[in-house]
Amino acid sequence: MPTTSVSTHVLDTAAGRPAEGIAVRLLARAAPGTDWREAGTGTTDADGRCRDLTDPPEGTTAVRLDFAVEPYLAASGVSAFFPEVTVTFAVRPGEHYHVPLLLSPFGYSVYRGS
Repeated sequence: MPTTSVSTHVLDTAAGRPAEGIAVRLLARAAPGTDWREAGTGTTDADGRCRDLTDPPEGTTAVRLDFAVEPYLAASGVSAFFPEVTVTFAVRPGEHYHVPLLLSPFGYSVYRGS
C-alpha cells in the first residue's frame, strides 16, 4: 500500500519571516474514535520547515499536527494568545500533505499546500 507523507512549515506573518525553533508533533489514528498515536516529532529550521517528520503508519486515516508556538512567541517578546496550535486533517494512502501554518500573536491560518 502506498505511504502517506506529511510536511509542514511555519511563517511568522507579524515579523514577515520563517518561524525557527517551533516544536512539532505528528500524531496519527486509524479511525474516528480511536486513540491518537505519536508518529513523529521535529523542530522548524531557519527556513521555518520541519524536515524530519516521519511518515504516518500504514492504515492512518487522520493526522494531527501539534505546534508548540508559545516559546517561539515569548522569545520574540510577545505574549501568546494561542500557546498551542493543533491542526487535524483526513489523509489517504499514497497522498502527500503539505500543511503550512501562518502564525501571528493573535491568530493563525492553515491550508493544504503543495
